[in-house]
Amino acid sequence: MLAVGSFVALGDSFTEGFGDLYEDGSCQGWADRFARRLDEVTPGLRYANLAIRGKVVSQVAEEQLPVALSLAPDLVSLAAGGNDLLRPTANPDALAAAFEQIVVPLRAAGSEVMLFTGFEPGFPLLRLIRGKAAAFNAQLRAIAKRHDCLHVDLWSMRILADQREWCPDRLHLAPDGHRRVALRACEVAGVPVTEDWREPLPAADAGPDWLTSRRQDLRWAREYAAPWLRRRMVGASSGDGMTAKRPDLLPLVAGRQVSQ
Repeated sequence: MLAVGSFVALGDSFTEGFGDLYEDGSCQGWADRFARRLDEVTPGLRYANLAIRGKVVSQVAEEQLPVALSLAPDLVSLAAGGNDLLRPTANPDALAAAFEQIVVPLRAAGSEVMLFTGFEPGFPLLRLIRGKAAAFNAQLRAIAKRHDCLHVDLWSMRILADQREWCPDRLHLAPDGHRRVALRACEVAGVPVTEDWREPLPAADAGPDWLTSRRQDLRWAREYAAPWLRRRMVGASSGDGMTAKRPDLLPLVAGRQVSQ
């Protein structure tokens, strides 16, 4: 197991915790859950979460990397690139090169780096980027090996192919999905847990018929896809104007309490 006294999380909505909310409506997510478990086995953990929804790799490099370097944590998690891949002009090779330029200074500064390869797209529309996502993931695996990083392979988490693990927007994990990712991160970091992310879901019912499914698709397009496209057209992001939820390295009991 890693000796971790401080942990900084970098990235976008996945690491911010979108889709997994506390009772007050703020984001929890896999990183808070992982930090909580780290603190249980190494009390006194200091934790910062700089991730903000909508961020692309270049923004993580420009806005979050300098802060992470100044904090000099023992462990940094890095999950980014999903928002880039949704853009028609995305080039997996160029994107991976930019991603690596975040990893290099973190490793040079002495931080352990836990990087994430992305999910296999499960919904019909997202399957259009499957080839690009696979190519990007292949590059990230090579980066993890080249720089001796911890690697959390989300693509191989077949349990996450179940649509019940996702929010209605089909882009963000539901609470149980975040819980399973946190368990996988613990497994990679050697942090003991009492649950297994592979635990099967209950048997699913037959699901909606074809007509109901198409109605659900139309509702999704109206409520989620259309606003996303409008933001892209005007160059806006869902994270514009937002600040990090935990910008400083603080004990879990300080600032925002990350409790169950």
